[in-house]
Amino acid sequence: MQRRFKLKSSISKCLLLCIGFFSSYAVGKPAMQDSSSVPPTPALREFRAAWVATVANINWPSKPGLNTADQQAEALIILDFLKDHHFNAVIFQVRPQADALYDSALEPWSYYLTGKQGTPPDPFYDPLTFWVDEAHKRGLELHVWLNPYRAHHVAAGEVELPSMVNRMPESVVKLKEGYWWFDPAKRTTQDHAAAVVMDIVKRYDIDGVHFDDYFYPYDSYNGGADFPDDDSWEAYQQDGGRLSRGDWRRSQVNQFIERVYREIKATKKHVKFGLSPFGIWRPGYPAGIAGMDQYDKLYADAKLWLNKGWIDYFTPQLYWPISQIPQSFPVLLGWWQQENTVGRHLWPGMNVGRGGDEANLKEVTNQIMITRGIVPASKGAVHWSISSLTRNPLLAQGLLDGPYKKEALVPASPWLGNEAPDAPVVTHEKHGSEVEVSWSHADPDDVFKWVVYYRYDENWDYTILPHDTQTLKLATYAADGETALADVKVTAVDRLGNESGFGDRQ
Repeated sequence: MQRRFKLKSSISKCLLLCIGFFSSYAVGKPAMQDSSSVPPTPALREFRAAWVATVANINWPSKPGLNTADQQAEALIILDFLKDHHFNAVIFQVRPQADALYDSALEPWSYYLTGKQGTPPDPFYDPLTFWVDEAHKRGLELHVWLNPYRAHHVAAGEVELPSMVNRMPESVVKLKEGYWWFDPAKRTTQDHAAAVVMDIVKRYDIDGVHFDDYFYPYDSYNGGADFPDDDSWEAYQQDGGRLSRGDWRRSQVNQFIERVYREIKATKKHVKFGLSPFGIWRPGYPAGIAGMDQYDKLYADAKLWLNKGWIDYFTPQLYWPISQIPQSFPVLLGWWQQENTVGRHLWPGMNVGRGGDEANLKEVTNQIMITRGIVPASKGAVHWSISSLTRNPLLAQGLLDGPYKKEALVPASPWLGNEAPDAPVVTHEKHGSEVEVSWSHADPDDVFKWVVYYRYDENWDYTILPHDTQTLKLATYAADGETALADVKVTAVDRLGNESGFGDRQ
């Protein structure tokens, strides 16, 4: 008797479900009733960034002295391109030569911005505030890129009165090719450069701080001669210093890198610190690799910084092709991954500037796929530079149609924090041929992005949205006109990339 009752009850429930489903279907509403299917696979994770260089007006602005409206228009073209091509980060050079592409009390306005060092943009605006706000509106992280030691670049012409060369003469030296360089061993150099970094970290809502490969300068900047730091070296020896000159120089850079990392973390833990050193640590590492010795020439012990975990992401400039045996991209990437002993992000720098033909598209695509294979736990790459992508539509479209077809979240950084935000509260309402999905969150300040997962039949898909977007319209039926929208789930993602559980529609 009990079994018969259960059987009748099950039949009744089945009939009610069928009636409810077909009633929904008949009046043109999505079923959205079956939440028992396999849950969606989480969104792809991959850091996809490009460098935007301001030194010598390589990428932005196109020339010094543009008015504010033109500068902003050029910036928006770049940011829209990155969003539309499924990138999720931009690395923007804000300090090309001890100057500022932002409102700074520590250093003068950049020549590359206005054509005259120390002169603000007209009409006045803060370019870094603009870039940060517009990047975040598009769901892009913005990392500020600084050169810690370059005091003056030859592309800026003669040294002008406001230059740090004149304001800190005891800390700089002139190189034979016309550059001016801060002496990395001077305490004044280290204090000033660290103060510049921390001023930006404290005042701007940035996502990362980034240094490139310029530490002690390439010897070609000084006509092949040694760096002119005799006064610092002699002072060190007189104080009883016992290191060799090379080890002493490396120790100065090491101290500075560790200091910057620790100061950033003490102020805003979520702000990532990244480095993009020259791609070869030393010739012969690994066996068969040949090229410049950054350890001995730039006094940059990049392997140590990676081993020590003084960075959050490491972007060695692997600008060589896969098949260039003495500097092979996969061979070098594999070696750096072996040195990544504390598990930081390893997102190599890729040279995409070999033209816009099929051969370059194949090379770049293959490098991306190799990176995914060698570093599967935290995929990513940084492309040099943005202009090589924007000026070559075949390359840009090929990446969008290929490895970047799906949007991706930035990989999480669990060593900085792994507590996921709460799930959002989700509602939906039908409007004609669309369903408007809306969501809210108990702590919106804890959210950087949203992921909306949606299902037609058994096929899940997703879209990634910036934090200030809290609605999405989805078609009631798929393109075939018959497959109804069956389920929607929304997650919240914080500044560290931690993703919440699914917020189901109410």
